[in-house]
Amino acid sequence: MKSCAKALAILLGAVFCSLPAWPAGGSQSQSDAPPKPSPTVERAVHQMFAVRQISEAVISPDGRHVAWVESLPGKNGSLSSNSAIYVADWKSAALPKRVTAAPAGVPAEENDVAWSPDSGHLAFFSNAGHGGQAQLYVMALDGAPKQLTHIKGDFSSPQWSPDGKSISFLYIENAPRAAGPLAAETLDEGVVRTASYEQRLAIVSSAGGPLRQISPAGMYVYEYDWSPDSKRMVGTAAFGNGDNNWWIAQIYLFDATKIATPHSIYSSNMQIGSPKWSPDGKSIAFIAGLMSDEGSVGGDIYTIPADSTADANARDVTPGIKATPSSFGWSNDSQRIFFCEIVDGKSGIAYVDPSSRTISMLYTGAERLGSAGFGIGISLARDDKTAAVVRQSFSEPPEVWAGPIGHWRQITHVNSTLHPAWGKSESLHWHTDIGEVQGWLLYPLDYDPSKKYGLVVYVHGGPAAANMQSWPSRWSYYAALPAAGYFVLMPNPRGGYGAGEQFTRANVKDFGGGDFKDIMAGVDAALGSLPVDPARLGITGWSYGGYMSMWAVTQTQRFHAAVIGAGLSDWLSYYGENRIDKWMTFYFGDTVYNDPGVYAKSGPINFIKNAKTPSLIVVGDSDGECPPPQSYEFWHALQTFGVPTELVIYPHEGHMFANPVHSRDVVNRAVAWFDQYLK
Repeated sequence: MKSCAKALAILLGAVFCSLPAWPAGGSQSQSDAPPKPSPTVERAVHQMFAVRQISEAVISPDGRHVAWVESLPGKNGSLSSNSAIYVADWKSAALPKRVTAAPAGVPAEENDVAWSPDSGHLAFFSNAGHGGQAQLYVMALDGAPKQLTHIKGDFSSPQWSPDGKSISFLYIENAPRAAGPLAAETLDEGVVRTASYEQRLAIVSSAGGPLRQISPAGMYVYEYDWSPDSKRMVGTAAFGNGDNNWWIAQIYLFDATKIATPHSIYSSNMQIGSPKWSPDGKSIAFIAGLMSDEGSVGGDIYTIPADSTADANARDVTPGIKATPSSFGWSNDSQRIFFCEIVDGKSGIAYVDPSSRTISMLYTGAERLGSAGFGIGISLARDDKTAAVVRQSFSEPPEVWAGPIGHWRQITHVNSTLHPAWGKSESLHWHTDIGEVQGWLLYPLDYDPSKKYGLVVYVHGGPAAANMQSWPSRWSYYAALPAAGYFVLMPNPRGGYGAGEQFTRANVKDFGGGDFKDIMAGVDAALGSLPVDPARLGITGWSYGGYMSMWAVTQTQRFHAAVIGAGLSDWLSYYGENRIDKWMTFYFGDTVYNDPGVYAKSGPINFIKNAKTPSLIVVGDSDGECPPPQSYEFWHALQTFGVPTELVIYPHEGHMFANPVHSRDVVNRAVAWFDQYLK
C-alpha cells in the first residue's frame, strides 16, 4: 500500500500544465471559462488552496522529538512541489529545525520520515539536486545528511530494522510513472499489453553500501514490517499487476538476508492491510475487511501466529465492533494493540487485549486525526503513552500536536492565518431500515434561520470510506458551496466506514439500493429540521460519489442540479475499461461475464430516460479508475434526451487531479453550475 505521505507528494508534485481540453472539439474559447466567482467564494477558495498540508507526523521511539513533513508555498503563494521536513523537541519552546538534503534556497520534495530505533537519526527521501529523482538519505539530528542510494525509480515507506543496521523501503525500479491507481495512467498505444512494474522490498545498510532487493521479480509488495530479530519481514503482496491485485494480496514472510521464495502464511476472501509483527515475535496482526480502494484500509483487527508455515487460521480480536479500525500498532510488551478507528463520523483511539478481546477507549473526538490521504492514525512512542498526531476539522486547519494521548499540546502553527470561510458544522443522524445513519452538515456562511437555502448533497468516494471533519483542501471543491449560500450534506451511508463491518458490507450486490435509500433519508432529515427549499436540491460526488450522482438523477426528480466527478455510468462496459477490475467481484459476487444481470441492475445508463437533472460532468483524461468513456457515455445520453449537460475533460490527470489550476477550475465550475440551476 502506498503511504498517504507518498500519495500527497505525488499530488503536490505535478507541474502546471494547460487549461482543460473540451470534448466538443476545437480550442477553448473565452465563453468556455466559468464565471468569475464572487469575492465570498474566492475567499473560501483561498482558505482551501492556501492550507499547508502536513502529510506525516512521527514521534521518535523515546518520545522526545517529533518529525513531520509539510508542503511549502510556491510562487505567488500557491502550493508548489516543494515539501520540507521539520523536527522539534515537543517539550521545549525551541523553534522547529528543518532537516534537509537541499542546499539553501533550492526547492525540493522531501518526505517519508523514519526514526532510527535509538531515536538519534532520521531516514528520508529527497530529490534535491537529482533532477526530480528521489534518493534515500540518513541524518543525525545534529549532523549532516548522507546519501545512501544512487538509483532510479519510485520509492516509499522507509523503515529501520530493529537492530538499526539496515533501512528498507519499497522500490519500483525505472518506474514509468508515479505508483498507484490514483496517478495518471500511461496511455496505451501500439500493441497493448498488461504492463507489470513490480514494487519490491529493498534494503541498504544504514552505514551505506549496495542496495539489495529481497522480494522476487514479478511480485508486487504493498506494505511490510520487520520481525523483532531483524531477520525477516512480513508483507502484503501479490504476483502480477500492482494497481489491480491489491484486492487479492496475501500475507507473506520474506527472508531479510537474501532473495528467496517467500511463503504465504495467510490468504483471505477479504482485503488485507497493515501487517505488523508483535515485539515479542510471536504474533502478526493485520486489518481485514471489505475495502474498495487501495490505501483506504478499514475492517476488523486479526492476529495469526508468526511461526505459521502454511495458511494460518486468523483470529478476529475486534468482532462485532460498531466502528472501523483504520490503523494500529502493538504495545511494547505485546499485550495490547492500540488502534485508531472511524466511529460515527468521528475519530477514536482505543486498545484491545488480543487474548480477551476486551476493548478500552482512550479518546474520541469530532475531528480527523491524521495527515493528508486516506484513513486516520497517530504515531505512538515506545512508552505506549506519548503520541504525535495531525489534528484537523472543518473549523481548525491541520497542525502537529504531541504529548500523552488525548492531552496533546500544539507544536506547529503553520496554518494559523487560515480561518473558516464556511458556516458551522454539525453531526446529523437519521434512521432507515439498516438502523441509525450519520452524516455531517455544513451550514451556509452568515446563516440566517429566517431565510430559505439550497442544499447540495456531497457523496464520498469509495464506497468503503467516510466523510469526516477535515479542513477542506483544493480537492474539496464542494467546500466552496457554503460561501455561495448553500447547505452541504455529507452523508455516511451503508457501504462506508464508521459503523462496523456488517454496515460496510451492506451494499454488496446492492449498489444504488440501500445506500441510495440512506442518502435520500438524510435529505429528508435535513428538510425536516432546516430552512431548506426542496426546489433547490443538488447532488455531487467524485468516484463512487460520481456514480451515485449519476444514479440519483436517473432515480428521482428531486435534484435540480448535479456536478458529477469521475463517475460510473455503465458497470458492464466499465468492467472492461478500468485498470482495477479485481475489486468488483468482491462487491458484485462474480465477473460481469458470468453474471451481467447483477451489474446491469445498478447501471445508471440503463435508466437514462428518467434523467431530467442538469448535469455538469468532469473527469481526467488519464483516469484508470473511472475512465473518461464512462463520462462520455452519460454525457452523450443526456444530450440525446435534451437534458442540459456539459462535459469537461482535463489533460494529463488521473483519478485525483495533480494540477492546482485544474482543481480551481473544478471549484469555479461547480459553484457556477449550482448557481445557474439552484438560484
